[in-house]
Amino acid sequence: MKTVGLIGCGAIGTVLAEAIERGLVVCDELFVFDVDPAKAEKLKKAVNFEVTIVPSFEDLLKSKPTVIVEAASQQAAKEYVPRIVKTKAELIVMSTGALLDLAVDLRRVHVPSGAIGGLDAIASAALAGINEVTLTSRKNPHALGKNNTKAEVLYEGTAEEAAHKFPREMNVAATLALTVKPAKVKVQVISDPAVKRNTHEIQIKWQFGDMFLRFSNEPHPENPHTSALAAWSAIRLLQTLLEKT
Repeated sequence: MKTVGLIGCGAIGTVLAEAIERGLVVCDELFVFDVDPAKAEKLKKAVNFEVTIVPSFEDLLKSKPTVIVEAASQQAAKEYVPRIVKTKAELIVMSTGALLDLAVDLRRVHVPSGAIGGLDAIASAALAGINEVTLTSRKNPHALGKNNTKAEVLYEGTAEEAAHKFPREMNVAATLALTVKPAKVKVQVISDPAVKRNTHEIQIKWQFGDMFLRFSNEPHPENPHTSALAAWSAIRLLQTLLEKT
């Protein structure tokens, strides 16, 4: 029996539940938990299959899901991940910035590619040796909680600090940092009213060449802080993990 546990019933969690409803993800049961019970009820009403709402994180663990998906927040991930890794469940973490601060066993912790791609090539280059990594993220002010009328650089610094400074918007920086570790990622965050899509440009200089990757993604319609691609990357990873178990 293959079951899925979901922590967080917002935009990403709802897309994941809809993917199960459509048969894109095959599982026998979905358990959901949110600190806001109204969000869990809203997700349950949004799909036409049986969803089991559990009243607490402890009850979610008692249900013994095959795979648990964290789609809540960095704060939630910091609280729950250390306890989940002690179970037999596979774990998908969307709030990857939390993993930068956690000293836990990551053997069953999986990070989706999120709003970017090419992580296989980047990880391969990291094995040989990366000299420089730069991430430039450009988003509409609305996606960053700003109202500037001209392009403005909000941040320049490290990926680790960017993930902490923008916990909802820059998990992509944390994902990249985890991929190239111990190399450091330089990050620039730009609030630009001229752009409608969340755009990420990655430049890499490594021992045997250069890479340039660019991703331009529509914001999720219900949550402009995240790209729609982030939810679909979690769905693809969930597919893979359930097929292996």
